[in-house]
Amino acid sequence: MSQSLAGLRVLEMGRIVSAPWSGQTLGDLGADVIKIERPGVGDDMRSYGPSYAVDADGRETPESGHYLCSNRNKRSVTVDITTAQGQEIIRKLAAESDVLIENYKVGDLARYGLDYDSLAKINPQLVYCSITGFGQSGPYAKRPGYDAAFQGMSGMMAVTGEPDGGPQRVGVFIIDEMTGLYATVAILAALRHRDAGGGGQYIDLALLDVGVAAMAPRTIEWTLQGKIPERLGTKSPGSCPAQVFKCADGYLNIQAGAEVHYRKLCDALGLEELKEDPRFAVRKDRVLHQDLLVSLLEEKIKQRGTRELFDDLVARGVVVAPIYQANEVVEDPQVRHRELFFEVPHPTVGKVPLVKSPMRLSKTPVDTFSAPPTIGQHTRQVLTQVLGYSDEQVQSLADSGAI
Repeated sequence: MSQSLAGLRVLEMGRIVSAPWSGQTLGDLGADVIKIERPGVGDDMRSYGPSYAVDADGRETPESGHYLCSNRNKRSVTVDITTAQGQEIIRKLAAESDVLIENYKVGDLARYGLDYDSLAKINPQLVYCSITGFGQSGPYAKRPGYDAAFQGMSGMMAVTGEPDGGPQRVGVFIIDEMTGLYATVAILAALRHRDAGGGGQYIDLALLDVGVAAMAPRTIEWTLQGKIPERLGTKSPGSCPAQVFKCADGYLNIQAGAEVHYRKLCDALGLEELKEDPRFAVRKDRVLHQDLLVSLLEEKIKQRGTRELFDDLVARGVVVAPIYQANEVVEDPQVRHRELFFEVPHPTVGKVPLVKSPMRLSKTPVDTFSAPPTIGQHTRQVLTQVLGYSDEQVQSLADSGAI
């Protein structure tokens, strides 16, 4: 495990994607992440299908793929925060932690005395990050929300899909994941401020805010010029040719909007005359006459085989990429060289496949990973080692249902 954040303790009261994504990122960087889960239920994503890990006998386990991919490098502790004993455990853990991440609905944790104002009295150095759908204030603050809702509200769905089709969602929880990354950046900034003597602070992160921020390059079409951004399929709003093209036996993603790449593409397709056509002289002109240019390129591209054209364009230095299915991603030579897919030992499944962190640090490499924990796997360990509870106290808490 990376030593970048060694000695930092994170209390993650997170479920679904955004808060766990941030917790996992901090865990990858070496923080001790203690994940708080509901006894008997756990993180909602544990049961989010359709893919589940299977045991040695080929039977599905309660460990869903969605849970596994965002919860490595953590310790799981089950606590019933609706009980007085459970609340006391959280307070004691907060007192021993540097960071708390939560994504409960606005006001939920305040009902149990676990909000920032309450815990800051116990630990003034605590960095407390709240992730919600709409933020802590405003007319929608108390509404629940999920990633797809914010893809719609941010304008992302409106510009995703084919021009003559309906709005589409991105195929992953993209706003959740970006929110988790924004949370990590904000937490690290707050920790630097704290370590400079400024004390802890509160972070208010909203999925809607993140979605709107991510859409800035398209929304500015309206705020700058009063133009409603359109769905363009795989085309780029500001570059051409830059899209997926159909070949004789498949598809290629060709990004030849830059002048040097455009001219090389024309040479590869035997369309040298287009290099001097004033309608396509520079990128701005090509975007203006995009429909005509694309039709001329398509006529040639559809006559070429995918592999043959790909190799030709790569040799010429044109930016081109295949359109992979998941199995092809795993087998790609560059992906394999970067060792992005790997397996970690798991206490009940044997081994689980994960995707390595993309962060490559030269002095504190992110290269050691522990499996996503089973529900409550570390409850006794954390209570005895971190909080100093005796085995008898832990058993009493278990008997009462607090853990």
